[in-house]
Amino acid sequence: MSELLTFSADLVADSASRTITGKIVPFGGEVGHTSAGKVIFEANSIALPESGKVKLLLEHDPKKPLGWSQLISSSDSEMTASFKLSNTQRATDALTEAADELRAGLSVGVEVIKSKMKNGIIHVSAALLKEVSLVQAAAFKTAAVTSVLAEEAEAEAVEETLPTESEAIVDNTPEIAPAPEVEAPAVEAARPTVTAMAYTKPRVAPMTSAEYLGASIKAAMGDHEARQTIMAADDSTSTNTGLTLPAHLTNFITTTFSGRPAFDAVTRAGTVPQLSFTVPKMGTAPTSAAVAEGGAPSETGMTSTYDTVTAAKYSSINRVSFELLDFSNPAFEQLLLNEMRKGYEKATDDALIAAFTTSGVQASGVAATAAGLQSFIATQSAAAYKGTGGDFARKLVASTDQWAAIQGYADTTGRALYSAQGATYNASGTAAGSSTVGNILGTDLVIDHNIAVSGIVDESAFLVAPESVYVWESPTTNLRVNVLTSGEVEINMYAYMAIYVAKGGAGVRRFNLS
Repeated sequence: MSELLTFSADLVADSASRTITGKIVPFGGEVGHTSAGKVIFEANSIALPESGKVKLLLEHDPKKPLGWSQLISSSDSEMTASFKLSNTQRATDALTEAADELRAGLSVGVEVIKSKMKNGIIHVSAALLKEVSLVQAAAFKTAAVTSVLAEEAEAEAVEETLPTESEAIVDNTPEIAPAPEVEAPAVEAARPTVTAMAYTKPRVAPMTSAEYLGASIKAAMGDHEARQTIMAADDSTSTNTGLTLPAHLTNFITTTFSGRPAFDAVTRAGTVPQLSFTVPKMGTAPTSAAVAEGGAPSETGMTSTYDTVTAAKYSSINRVSFELLDFSNPAFEQLLLNEMRKGYEKATDDALIAAFTTSGVQASGVAATAAGLQSFIATQSAAAYKGTGGDFARKLVASTDQWAAIQGYADTTGRALYSAQGATYNASGTAAGSSTVGNILGTDLVIDHNIAVSGIVDESAFLVAPESVYVWESPTTNLRVNVLTSGEVEINMYAYMAIYVAKGGAGVRRFNLS
């Protein structure tokens, strides 16, 4: 199995040309202490990617790129590389840190293709270069910053040419009469300064995007006139739309639900054993009776039968291009898998709600009121207990419309029955708009957004005894198949699930509107 190895080597930073150059891999006898242990790379054992270009990262963080490789060369003793850093603040800070020996090493990440273990040391004979990073400390004894090509004198020269804020030259400042000559006191390292009495921003004609970009580059390199041009430019969003592109955020907005609320009301029986299997159940139960002395005992032979349960496969597939997977931001594949998982959750939750509807017992009709809800729970919880032989229907699975009605139910004085704040005037239970669970007349309220009916109608709520409904489910499987003929990828997600409503459905009571 291939693995990622990281280690460091020395570098040279050139702040003027924004380049970092150094040895990235020593070949031969030098031992590196990598993330996989001690490693020796054989001569010319590392290959470049097909593009020939490698990113320079900061501390192996793919979210912190610094630049791209300009030149990568290899000899029998080492591999060296030169990187051009981008014009970003992060890259500028990295150059400064390299010059100050705060980050003094180049660390590479390689995918090992072929290697052998000899005397506790990994000898790599074939590997693929994945990335290079600027790091704080080198893993090799010889790894250290040898020099910085940007001389201090150059820095001083730049400092002299860049005016401070108080030295800004203003073209339209009113002329001021010269003051009488006064002998100035002696000062050390005195520098001439010009203080503007008044400042009005100079105006220039509207600039094109190319002209503004050119002035920005010159200003970044210390050109004083270019800085003044940028300060005075008519650079509004209406005249320079090419420089005000909208930002593309990584937040992904979706309206799909996650979760399967109805599953909280049933018994999770384990993994699907087969596509079709049987569940034994009681046919005739033995009886007992009072008998007289010497009389014959009650004799009722126990019989048993079974129900057959069939599992169903739930699957989805998407075909996308390599380009979309490789260059999308945010990462399209992860977002796609998340949405496919939500689709699977909805399909299986819909199947469970359908089983409640087809196998459950329809309750007596009640009104769409608080009194009707109370009657439904009171009569049907007792009926479920009796019909199942002792299972308690303690889960109330309700639609969002039922949830809204429950929160609005009030007593004769107008006080909320289920949403009381502060002192509890009514002991009916609790329900709130900020939570999809609660307690209604002693039952656990479960709000399921997948109940499709609208309003307080038939099957807008179910009273469920968890011991009367069983669900078997396999783990979800993700398949990723490359379609070479079209340059696409097929991504498939599937799983198996079986539902069994036991005891003739007596443990599931369906809401019925009179």
